[in-house]
Order: sequence, then structure tokens, then C-alpha cells
Amino acid sequence: MSGSRELAQSLDAAVRDALAAVRAADADAGAELAELRRRRLTRPSVVLVGETKRGKSSLVNALLGVPGLSPVDAAVATAAYLHFTAGATAGAAAYVPGLAEPVDLDLSLLGAWATGRGGPDGGRAPRRIEITHPAPLLQYVSLLDTPGVGGLDPAHTAVALDAVERATALLFVADASAPLSQPELEFLVSASERVDTVVFALTKVDAYPGWRRIAEDNRALLRARAPRFADAPWFPVSARLAELALAVPAGEQAALVDASHIAELQHALVELAGRGHQLQLANVLRSARGELARLEQAAQARVQAAEADPAETARVRAERSALAARKRTESRQWALLLSTETQRARVETVGLLRTRIAALQADVTARIEQLRGDGLAALPDQVDTELEAVAVRLSDDLRATFRQVGERVLAQVFDDEELAGVLDRLNATLRHALAAGPPRDGSGDNLLIAMSAGGIAFMAGRGAIFGASVFGVGGAVAGGLLIPVAGLGLGLAAGGYVLYRRRVQTDRQQARAWLRDVLSEARAALQDEISYRFTDLQYALSVAVDDAVERRLRELDEHIAEIDAAAAEDAAGRARRRSRATAELQQLRAQLRNADEVLDRARALAPVPASIGQENA
Repeated sequence: MSGSRELAQSLDAAVRDALAAVRAADADAGAELAELRRRRLTRPSVVLVGETKRGKSSLVNALLGVPGLSPVDAAVATAAYLHFTAGATAGAAAYVPGLAEPVDLDLSLLGAWATGRGGPDGGRAPRRIEITHPAPLLQYVSLLDTPGVGGLDPAHTAVALDAVERATALLFVADASAPLSQPELEFLVSASERVDTVVFALTKVDAYPGWRRIAEDNRALLRARAPRFADAPWFPVSARLAELALAVPAGEQAALVDASHIAELQHALVELAGRGHQLQLANVLRSARGELARLEQAAQARVQAAEADPAETARVRAERSALAARKRTESRQWALLLSTETQRARVETVGLLRTRIAALQADVTARIEQLRGDGLAALPDQVDTELEAVAVRLSDDLRATFRQVGERVLAQVFDDEELAGVLDRLNATLRHALAAGPPRDGSGDNLLIAMSAGGIAFMAGRGAIFGASVFGVGGAVAGGLLIPVAGLGLGLAAGGYVLYRRRVQTDRQQARAWLRDVLSEARAALQDEISYRFTDLQYALSVAVDDAVERRLRELDEHIAEIDAAAAEDAAGRARRRSRATAELQQLRAQLRNADEVLDRARALAPVPASIGQENA
């Protein structure tokens, strides 16, 4: 116990020192880290991540002792994650873009909702489903089951990384069929940038007798490509055997439970939960270490500048001159490329809108032929809901499209080494530019149309936000462009609604005409909104690219000025300048060493499998 307290104190002191150093050099980065530090931890969260078809959902069910609770293979068809937390009774609630309140679900519908095929709202897939259950493990720790990452759908990786933002620790799930893949290793590195403790589960060991060789191959891969995890604990498990144990007579259960090794992993997660405070501190320190490494690079540049090396001066001046020349000669090309990419993406998105509206019209027209009386009278509410679903899906498409446009343009301006740093700065610029822009003409309260039928509202400009979210921190692949995108709000025109109520309650012919009018108006409204969104994006990206280039020029100017100032001094003056810069560099390196030392000690927070020696013998 004293060792645990000592580690907690060391983590707390290291975090405090790292935050002070970062805050002094970069107030924004320091504020973000301070916010991470202030987060209250009520119940530790373990996020299950890994490639598709590795058995994450089956493992969740085995850990909770509830077969079928987490829909097996649902992650293949959705970009949602499932959050399992403690509750007195079993229940579920889906958080759907566009709905202000979560939708309560019967657990029997969980599979359909998780795959985006269920629900009365036009099939919109939820972003998160929260499941409460009285399972014993959930009294200690929450579990988050994420979509698979890798080759099936890049959106799944984004959602999984978003879930990782809520992680106290990661449970990385691989299976015994083959060694870790390159996408798995890449995701592991990205996911662990802010999560210090990772535990590995090797599933399906009952189905693959050669699982021990796979386990050794995985450790060798980690030593070569992710050495930080070379000594991380691996738990070989079989969810199938654990499930079988629940179905056999009591006298036969013990052998299956022992062979499944699920109980050992359960105990390990409970052990992690008891160290939640230390794990949270280690996560903050892991993030702070990344910022310290960036500050170290800047300090190295200042030491180099103090040398007043003519060759370095020539190199920096050449880089500065080349960038300034590119700005003069290529900025028009960048603007043209941005315009071209924006218009191409806009045309594609409008085409997608037309396709979806046409499909909706065909579907509702076919339904009209079967409706009469009350069925026709209920049609406006149904169409209203389905139009909202079209708008929400377009919002999701726009987030991905905007990011692709931005990254294509930026890749022409900056090389790979520069791009990562530039993207970090651009994110804040884009958020400000899109949020702070003036409202469009005519976007005032007079454009708000409230539906008396309990439908949705439509507000032009930056109004009603369906699925209000920012494709931002944790919402995009680490290191990528984070585009804030207001959702598209859409409702039925009040005039059309009233006309329908008064004249065509039981007339199929007029219902078809009404449907054409409403969908035509809806398509026009959404097409107009899409055009405005792309105009916003083009302007914001143009400003952001200019700002990034100017910032880089200022950095180079400052570096040149430091070199020139050093060159203008005598040998004693340069020595003093070099001494100050070196002292600053050494201080940062000392802080980095301290952070690394404390993080090395924090590895003791990870549980050690009791049977690891026997299993690997």
C-alpha cells in the first residue's frame, strides 16, 4: 500500500511539474492538459479496441457473464460504440444524432439498433448506446465496446479513437488466428498517445492450438514496432468456453471456467479499477510528455541558433526564402486547388442528396398506394422524420468530405514532416473561423418554422444542429484535420403541411402531388444549405492555410533573428547565449527523463497474469 501511495505522489508531482513547464511555453497546450487533470473520475473505464472479427463483443459478454448482451459482429455494420455501466436493472439508451434526448431501448432491440437497422426514426444509426446492467464487474469498472478498426471502414477507427478519449485503460483484443496486423499496430500507437496502460487479450485460444506461438510472435512485433508495450501483460482467453460453462450443469462448470481464463481477466480489470486515480494521473503525464518532447525540439533549435553557424544560417534562410517564394508563386494554385476540390466535393454531395431524396420519394410513393384514411393522415409526420434522417446522414457525410478536402489541399502546401504540426495549429484556426463567421443574410428568427405536428424545426444559417458534434479531438484519426461542421436542419414547409391537412387526407392522387412538392422543396433547401457549408469551408481553409504559412515564416524569421543576434556578439556573448539556451534544453530533458522514469514505474499499475508462466512454458 505504501508503494501505491508513493507512486501516486510521484505521478502527481511529475504531472504538476510538466504542466508548469508546458504552460510557461504554450498557454493553450497547458490549458488543455490542465483540463485533463481536472476531470473527475467516478468509475474507471476500460475501452476494448482491436481489429474487426477479433471477438471483442463476445469477450464483453463473457466478462459480464451475460451471453448475447453485446451484439456479436454488430461493430462490422455500424460506427457506434457500446458503453456498459452499472445499473440496478438491465436497460439501454441510444444517443442518436438529431435527437435532444436519448432513446430508451428494449435490450432485445440492441442488435438491430447497434447495426443501424432498427428504430422508428428512419434507420439513423446512433453514435453511442449506453447499456446498464447489474453484472458484478460493472460495479467496479465500465466497459466500452468499440467498432473494429482496420481495413473495413475508416469511420470505425475514428469512432474507436473517440471512445478512447474516455478510457482509463485500454484492453487491446487480438485473436489467436494470426499475429497483429499493421493496422492494429498503427492504431495501438495512436490510441495510446493519451492512455498509458494497455492490457492485451488473446481470444479464441480454444480454437487455435498454436496460440502460444502467435502470442510470442505478437510480443516480438511489439518489441520491434511498439517497444513501449513489449512487456505489457497478455491474457489468453476463450469467450466460447466461458459461455458454454453457463449452459452446463453446475458440476461441469469449473473445468470450463478454468480453461476459459475469463475469471483471471475479470480479476485483472477489478485490480485496474482499484488503481483508477493513479491510471488517470499516468494518462495526463503521458499527454504532457508529448508536449515536453515538442518543447525540447524548439529548445534544440535555440541552442543551434546560438552557435551562429554560417551553414545553419544559410539553410534556414534558404528554407524561409523557398517558403516565401512558394507563397508568392503558388498561393494562387493553392486557392485554385481548394476551389476545385471544394466544387468537386459539393457536386458529389448534391448528387448524393438527389439520390437519397429520389429513393425516399420512390419508397413513400409505393407506401401511398397501400394507405388510406388514418394512414394517409399520418404521412406528414412520417415524411418529416425521414427527411430529418436524410439531413443527419448528410451531416455525417459532410464531416468526412470536409476533412478529405482539407487534407488534400494541405498536403500540397506542406511536406509530411511539417504537416503534422501544421494540422495541430489549423484545427484551432478552423474552429474559430467557422464558429465566428457572421450569420448569413436572412438567417434570423423569421426563418424558424415550427411544426405543430410535433415534428422537427428548420432554421437556416447556423441554426438547429442535428447530431451536434465537432469532428474534432478523438472524433478524427489522430494527427488528422478536425473540421467543425454544423449539422443540417430540415423540416416540412408549414404551407404544405396545412394544405395536406385540409385537402388530401384521403386522396392518394393529391398525396402523391403533395409528396413531390414537399420533397422538391426539401431538396432545394438542403442543396442551398450544402452550398453555404462548402462556401464556409473554402473560406475557412483559405484563411487557415494563409495563417499557417505566415506562422511558419514568423518562426523562421525568429530563428534567423536569433542566429543573427548570436553572430553579432563576440565570443563571450555567444557563449552566454549558448549557455542560457543549453540550460533551458537541459531542464526540459531533465523533465522528460523524470516523466519517463515515473511512467516506467507506472507500468507496475498493469496487472500480471497469474498463469502467464505456465501458459508460456
